[in-house]
Amino acid sequence: MRFRQIEVFHAVYTHGSISAAARALGVSQPSVSKTLRHAEDGLGFSLFQLARGRLVPTDEAHALMHEAGDIFDRITSLQHTARNLSQAGGGHIRLGIVPSLALDVVPQAMAQFRREWPRVTFEVHTHHHDDLVQSLIERETDIAIAYTPPRHPRLTRSLLAEGELVVFFPDGAFADAGLRLALDQLADRDVIGVAATGPIGDVLTRAARDRGITYRESVSVQTFFIAARLAQLEAGVTVIDEFTARAWQSPGYRWLPTDPPLGFTVSYVTLEDRPPSKIARQFLRTLEDTLEGIRADRP
Repeated sequence: MRFRQIEVFHAVYTHGSISAAARALGVSQPSVSKTLRHAEDGLGFSLFQLARGRLVPTDEAHALMHEAGDIFDRITSLQHTARNLSQAGGGHIRLGIVPSLALDVVPQAMAQFRREWPRVTFEVHTHHHDDLVQSLIERETDIAIAYTPPRHPRLTRSLLAEGELVVFFPDGAFADAGLRLALDQLADRDVIGVAATGPIGDVLTRAARDRGITYRESVSVQTFFIAARLAQLEAGVTVIDEFTARAWQSPGYRWLPTDPPLGFTVSYVTLEDRPPSKIARQFLRTLEDTLEGIRADRP
């Protein structure tokens, strides 16, 4: 399919009729009908069928629409980037981030950055670790920000900050808690667990296994911030990253780093052949400063 045919197909599918598609595209109805017919001739199958006076997409059209939608999203992003680059101090940054950093850290950095660079726009996608690499390879994002990202032959990673896993718990849950909480105090307790957290989750699993510590996962959730909120609602205990713990800190709840420390890194990742733009590098410096400032604010 030629791009014009894809454009017409997308418009008819989205708007539901030839007339509405023609209005959206600013062309005549015969022009839309002719282009659509040529597309169907080239494909060798129908994209729409007439049912009770309405155009109904075929199964083939539904399958193609997924790809067409991706094409249009990327074209829109390209147009957005080009428009902003034409303005002084402009630019467009596409970020892929893990959900826990999307809760507080990255919004803080974006707000700080946009006070100085108001013409720069952002497109933010949240992904679990396994999907971050794919979002870069598929060019959905330009920069991924993750905890302890794994090595990959097509990717370059750079350190932004370090962090620790912490125990998040209600006041009084651990009688002898000092500046750090011994990991063995989790033994035989009900703990709200976090699945699908990638390499950072392996840090706790490995440390507990090496020390022969077993605990009961009363609930298993997909993200650190769900674990933190559920712990608050149930007066429960969970082990999460310190940035989520700081964001969810509230009266009656506290968090402590573990003994031994369970450390991780916060890094940004890019495709090896697509380093960050100048404006993106400026944002990454702001993000690095934000992370440093948050960590300096001890509980």
